[in-house]
Order: sequence, then C-alpha cells, then structure tokens
Amino acid sequence: MRIQKILYVITEDWYFHSHRLPLALAARDAGYDVAVATRLNKHADVIQQAGIRLIPVHLSRRSINIVSELMMLVRLFLLYRREKPDLVHHVALKPVLYGSLAARLAGVPHVVNALAGLGYIFTSDQLLARILRPAIGKAFRLLLNDSKSRLILQNKDDLALFIRKRFIEEERTSLIRGSGVDTTAFSPTPEPSGHPVVMLASRMLWDKGVKEFVEAARILKSRSTHARFVLVGDTDLQNPSAIPQGQLSAWRAEGIIEWWGHREDMPIVFSEAHIVCLPSFREGLPKVLIEAASCGRPIVTTDAPGCREIVINEVNGLLVPVRNEMELANAIQRLIECPELRQKMGTRGREIVLKEFSVEKVVSETMAVYESLLNR
Repeated sequence: MRIQKILYVITEDWYFHSHRLPLALAARDAGYDVAVATRLNKHADVIQQAGIRLIPVHLSRRSINIVSELMMLVRLFLLYRREKPDLVHHVALKPVLYGSLAARLAGVPHVVNALAGLGYIFTSDQLLARILRPAIGKAFRLLLNDSKSRLILQNKDDLALFIRKRFIEEERTSLIRGSGVDTTAFSPTPEPSGHPVVMLASRMLWDKGVKEFVEAARILKSRSTHARFVLVGDTDLQNPSAIPQGQLSAWRAEGIIEWWGHREDMPIVFSEAHIVCLPSFREGLPKVLIEAASCGRPIVTTDAPGCREIVINEVNGLLVPVRNEMELANAIQRLIECPELRQKMGTRGREIVLKEFSVEKVVSETMAVYESLLNR
C-alpha cells in the first residue's frame, strides 16, 4: 500500500518550527510521508534533525510585484506536480491564496488551508490594504469552496466573518484554537524579586500594539509607578507593519522601555516577568499569550478577535479597548499594585491552558481534519 504524502507550505522556517513542527511530527508518526516547503533561514538544521524533509522555496510575504507573484504561483505549481502530495497544508495568506490555485491547476487531491489571523490586509487602514481587501475577499470565494478542501480558522470572530461575508461555506471550515503549547516546557514559576516586570513579547509590529504599550509605559512612569517595561522580539522586515529598529532603539534610549531583542528561550523569559501584555489590534490566536498563561502569568490584552479567545476578563487577565493607551495603563497599574490578583489570575490561566490549549489537543483536532479528507 502506497504511503500517503502530506506537504506543508509556509513562508518561513522559523514559523514552521515554532507553530507547526509538533503537528508534522505527529503526521510522520502516524505513517504519512511528510515534507515542508519553506524559505530556509535559521531553523533548517533543527527541522531536518527532527526528521522532516525540507524543500527550499522562496515565498515573499511582502512583494506585490506582478512578475514576482506570478513566478511564485508557477513555482508552487511545479512543486506540486513534482511532489504529487495527497494533501497539501497551506499556512498564512499568500500560501493559502497562491497555493490553493496552484493545487487546483496541478490536480492535488486534498487541500487544508490555515489562516492564523487576518493580518495586515484586514487590520491596516493604509491605502494598499484597503485596495487589496475586496480582491482578496473575491479570491477567498473562488478558491476556498472546493469540495476537497478545508479551511482552519483559530477564533470564533474570524469564522463568523468568513461565513457572514460568504467567503466560504460553513461546512468547509474547522475551528481549531491556535497551534497549542507544550505545557511541560511552559510551566509555572514563582514571580521574580524586584520591581514588577511588564512584558510585551512579539514581533515588533505596529499592529501588535507596541506603540500603545510604550505610551502606556510613559503614562505609568509619569505617575511614578515602580515597574520595568520590556519589549521582547525583533522587527520583521518582511511585514508591512514592521517597526523600524531605529524607533525601537529610540524608545530604549529614552528610558521608557527595555528592548531585549529576539529570544529563543521563552520559558526562561516568561519566568522573568510578572505581567504579560499584548495590546494587538487583531489576532488569530496569539501563541505568546497561551505560553504566558501556561507559565502562570496574568495577561493584559485587548478585547479584540483572537486575544479574547485566551483571556477571560477578570478571570485570568484583563481586557482593554483597542488603541486605548489610558485604559491599557490603568489595567497594567491595577496588576502592578495587586500581587494577590496576579497570583489568582496566573493560576486560572494555567488551568485554562491545560484544559483547552495544549499542543496535544490541537494536533489531535488537526489530524482529524486530515483523516476526514484523506479517508473519503
């Protein structure tokens, strides 16, 4: 009997490593032939050492050059014709759009599309985003409704939006909440000593609410609040919403925040925090908040799609309005001043993650999607 092949298509190897590697390993262990097509950067060795075959492919997230975009479509078509996967799993907007069309042209039998949030196109007010939004909506309607495909969304708001706008028929969707967290690696630790550390860990993008976090820190410092405000993460030059490194350095030089840059050792990073904050404008389901909750840290985030999937207001964190620095500052100050509330919310956050957001649960639900398509 021929072994069925699953091919993952994702723009960056670091994202595959951080968000999809456990799923690929589970598929391999279930007897599938597994490969990933991605841009090779810093994580190629660790992916290969895990036993996953790598196929180098350049899928620019930022390019809008028509020739480059057509070449990207051609590369995917040729890849699918050569690899002949039984199922291809696209992750993020460009792989979903171009990959779905290439898969249809190449005769790929089954397609799983996964959108981890709606990103720049649906959150930005910039002219380019406003121009592209209607066209992408039409592309969704044309490409996502194939009888042999399934769309995975990470939160109820995105699912309701896709159905309301008739981007996709509801029976072709699955709600799988995030990519899961290793609850053994991300485990609770006691709060560190010293002034409370308020941490925003993310790619340094405007739509992650980094500016709002800095402004909230400025407000709290003007109130003589004794706390440290820390940014963890690097900018992402492939993203139109990237914050220039010069701006991050300027904030650090001003003394408002500390900027620790990119870190791989996130369990240790969270152990150095008292409060984790993400004032994002919109998310799929932010893994950083699941990881923080798994580490027993209380959360301050926005009452926005994706963010409110992990935070229950007044239970394991506090929800504030989007783009509201004053409300953000007030919520952070409340937790700074009340260690007992931090402890209570951190404990509840850990319980919620164990019940709803473990990597085992997400892998099991995604494998069920594969099997429902492949066993038809």
